[in-house]
Amino acid sequence: MRLDKYLKVSRIIKRRTVANEACDNGRVAINGKVAKPSTEVKEGDIIEIRFGDLPKKYRILKIQETAGKSQSAEMFEALPDNE
Repeated sequence: MRLDKYLKVSRIIKRRTVANEACDNGRVAINGKVAKPSTEVKEGDIIEIRFGDLPKKYRILKIQETAGKSQSAEMFEALPDNE
């Protein structure tokens, strides 16, 4: 699945256009490498997003094409900043 779509479906970022902009501006990395919106993600990948000066890390647990609100929370886990 594309990174921008995953961010939207998992509700880490609410809109796909916002996810695209974050990727285009170099604020999203997968496994330590800056990622484009079209980068393919897989289970086990670590996504790091910089919201302003605040970096957040997430581990992909599940990939689904669609997800309800309760299902989206099961798609990733938030990681501590020091990992």
